[in-house]
This record gives sequence, structure tokens and C-alpha cells, in this order.
Amino acid sequence: MAEDSGDQRFFGGPRALGALLPRLTRPVFRRKSPAGAQIMADWAEIIGPALAAVTAPRRLSGTTLTIACAGPVAMELTHLAPQIISRINGALGRQAVAQLKFVQEALAGRPRATPPRPAPAPLPAQVQAGIAAVPGEELRAALAKLGQGVYRTPR
Repeated sequence: MAEDSGDQRFFGGPRALGALLPRLTRPVFRRKSPAGAQIMADWAEIIGPALAAVTAPRRLSGTTLTIACAGPVAMELTHLAPQIISRINGALGRQAVAQLKFVQEALAGRPRATPPRPAPAPLPAQVQAGIAAVPGEELRAALAKLGQGVYRTPR
């Protein structure tokens, strides 16, 4: 029995879990707000798959959301900022974001889509004859490659 009273003095007796949670969660929420965590977790659903493929939320500081994007996407996002802010606040159910800040950076984990190279186009007979008349194997190969590049794109 003496041990029980010693434990109660140390812990202060039984307490409701709700009384302990604020003291435990306050340091965590100072570093990352619940709204910021929800934005990070639900980014693709909030912003849509097309913009989520080229953007990533970085941090929510006050009411400013920092968004990373690659290349010229920042210009498009600047024009879409009011719609993006409305989507975010609508998803959160409150006014959590008032402005956006864009930083340009390469987004890791997202492979760049490279368009497939079209097959080399056959060179017209007149061009092939002109290339064949040129002396030097390396020069002929370079001219043939140049010709394929020129005739690859339709006019």
C-alpha cells in the first residue's frame, strides 16, 4: 500500500487523458501545424492531379503556404493563386491559408517525362545523293544525322 501512495505522489494521481494531451502535443504542433500536416498529406486531392505532379507543399508558416515547383510553373501558379487558396481552405474547412509563396526547385521522386524520340525519317533521294558526294565518312555521317533532324519535323 505504501508503494501505491508513493506512485500517486509522483504522478499526482489519476488524470484524464485530455488533460495531458495539450502538454504533449504543443511542442509538436509548434513545429508543424495540424493544418500544414493535412495539406501535406492530402495535397494531390486538394490541388488536383495535374498541379500535384509539378508542385509540392513545403511548409505552412502563419497563413503563408510555401509551395515548391519546377521551372515556369510558378508563373501559372501565381495566376491561379486565388483558386488554389480557395481549394485549400475549402478542404480544411477554415481560413488557414491567405497567401502563397513559390520556390523553384527540382522535385525529387518525380521522374521527368521525356517524350519518345520519333523514328528517323527517310531522307529524300536528292539529299541522299548530295550527302554521298561529300568526301569523308565522318562528315557524311554528320550530314545524314543533320538531315534526319531537319526532315523529322513535319512542315
